[in-house]
Amino acid sequence: MEQYIIDSGTDFVKLNISNSKNDRVAIETKFAKSLNVAELKKKLEVITGGNANTMEIELYNGNNLICKINDNATIIGSLPIVSGMRLHVIDSFVLIEPEAVEKFELSEDQYEKKTDTVRNFLKQNRLGKYNEDELREKEKRQKEQEKLERDRIESCKIGLRCQVQVKGNPTRIGTIRYNGSIEGKKGTFIGVEYDEPLGKNNGSINGKRYFQCKENYGGFVAPISVEVGDFPPDDINLDDEI
Repeated sequence: MEQYIIDSGTDFVKLNISNSKNDRVAIETKFAKSLNVAELKKKLEVITGGNANTMEIELYNGNNLICKINDNATIIGSLPIVSGMRLHVIDSFVLIEPEAVEKFELSEDQYEKKTDTVRNFLKQNRLGKYNEDELREKEKRQKEQEKLERDRIESCKIGLRCQVQVKGNPTRIGTIRYNGSIEGKKGTFIGVEYDEPLGKNNGSINGKRYFQCKENYGGFVAPISVEVGDFPPDDINLDDEI
């Protein structure tokens, strides 16, 4: 019988996970050695979609079966287990022929009351969409972004000087010439006549004119990219450059 040295130098072990439901393998999933098998099964529920109450686990080194893991109280760090080995999860539900059992469906209320589901696991551990703090923070950031955009739209009055900053483009100075919608596009856009020919048009898009300026002096940007202020014209005139 082969002997395997248990690595006691770390509190975690990285294992590959395969399962009887499909051919997918989760590579190098990290587990704490302090977990017992029952806790390990709960984590494997999320990875494999299996059921902790019915799953069986086999430990492999390559294609060689090392042992079957059946005792839920066993601490995984006490097993002959090292990083790089593979846990194969067998879910007894998928091994039963479909025609051998009577098909049934749970109502939403019945499923909600069950305690051995992935949904309940996510709820208990406040993961994913059940992480209320994360959802609140996301909603807060979204509301702040929406308020900032509304404030920018209000501040972008026709004729005011502004600075435009769009990622991947140089900072541009100009005068606001348009504030409103653009045919065929969603949202509000700010039309700017730049001081230098750093734009993309002459105030028109797809043949429709929104304001008048020289070619390449006009541009339309999102309100969030526009800052209104006292921005004097640059001294450099690109039209005069050789």
